[in-house]
Amino acid sequence: MFGRKRFLVLVFISVLALAVVLAGRWSITDVSAEAETYENLKVFTEVLSVIQRSYVEKVDSKELVYDAIRGMLKSLDPHSGFLPPDAYKEMQVETKGEFGGLGIQISMRDGILTVIAPIEDTPAWRAGIKAGDKIVKINGEPTKDMTLQDAVNKMRGPKGTSVTITIVREGWDEPKDFTIIRDIIRIKSVRFKVLEDNIGYVKINQFQQRTASELASALKSLSKDGITSLILDLRNNPGGLLNAAVDVTGQFLPKNTLVVYIKGRTGERTEYRTRGKNSPFNLPMVVLVNQGSASASEIVAGALKDWKRAVILGVQTFGKGSVQSIIPLSDGSGLRLTTARYYTPKGTSIQTKGITPDIVVKLKAKNGEEHPVIREKDLRGHLENDQDKDKTKEEDTKPETAVFKVPDEKDDTQLQRAIDLLKTWTIFKELSGVSNVTANP
Repeated sequence: MFGRKRFLVLVFISVLALAVVLAGRWSITDVSAEAETYENLKVFTEVLSVIQRSYVEKVDSKELVYDAIRGMLKSLDPHSGFLPPDAYKEMQVETKGEFGGLGIQISMRDGILTVIAPIEDTPAWRAGIKAGDKIVKINGEPTKDMTLQDAVNKMRGPKGTSVTITIVREGWDEPKDFTIIRDIIRIKSVRFKVLEDNIGYVKINQFQQRTASELASALKSLSKDGITSLILDLRNNPGGLLNAAVDVTGQFLPKNTLVVYIKGRTGERTEYRTRGKNSPFNLPMVVLVNQGSASASEIVAGALKDWKRAVILGVQTFGKGSVQSIIPLSDGSGLRLTTARYYTPKGTSIQTKGITPDIVVKLKAKNGEEHPVIREKDLRGHLENDQDKDKTKEEDTKPETAVFKVPDEKDDTQLQRAIDLLKTWTIFKELSGVSNVTANP
């Protein structure tokens, strides 16, 4: 169960890592400025020069510039930000979904580098690393004062190279060294299985470069198992790559169907359409969403809802309707900049609103599991919804609470409701008018 503080941190981290476009049309050489901008930059360089010359202690000019950039982007919206070289490299790894390393999830617990869990069928898993193990040394270097990112950097590396980690485990009398050969670690973003009554279940954790191909493999496997309907679970999915979301949606809609369109400052409309086969997966389908479904997840849910391809079930989604472009900078750092708003096929802006489910089902709370809900509209400096007619109207400020951790299958009321719905799909279809998409608008 998430504690409130821990949840707020997780939401904040997720928000900063939501759906992005890996920009190819921007680079540092494209940036131009007017005379007034250059005049303002003159003031900046004067201040930098004074600090370097007169501050009581010696300063790192690069860090000063980085901090200034961070402050500049902080004045925009909560999704724009500066990525130093290490963070930029890590972002690329996350979106690609694979890296050279050991295959363990780690965190800092009480100041000690601790294993959350080994990833199945990876070098760490095969070496016998277990959840709860404390890593006290990496290649003989103590981890006591090491940051989490430094530890990650030291354990990652090219396939075939080795790293020695020193483990302290409960019940052991002394630490033990594990020398592990690095391999290519692939983080799967798609999990699937067959539920009762031949109902297929697919969970997408995040939208990465390989998510669409992983989904295609999952659907192929489930079809061989003889499923008759599908549940697509997008709960607590913070987003990811825009193109991945479009390609995922394309597996459920006819070719050349509009999935989403975006508009930047100039108002120019850029459309994203399905590129898949002409015969998409067409079994009855329910999509599960909650307050943690954001950005790319909302793109998928919004398109499937607009084209009446699936029933959306759960609670109101996060409400992030903006697109971030990742722009590489000359020193290996990067810029995550909000460059456009996105709209569902029927022209609805999701910004601060989210996707409203066709069927609202809340998870039942147990033992105080409900925690305050934070959505896009609660973030300081968020973009307003450009379709709001009355910009001055007051929003409902009544605090909302919800269950965030999805419970086990038997206690998952949203999942059970989806299963019940699919069991009676034929009758429900006649009552609600839900049908597959046949047009290519």
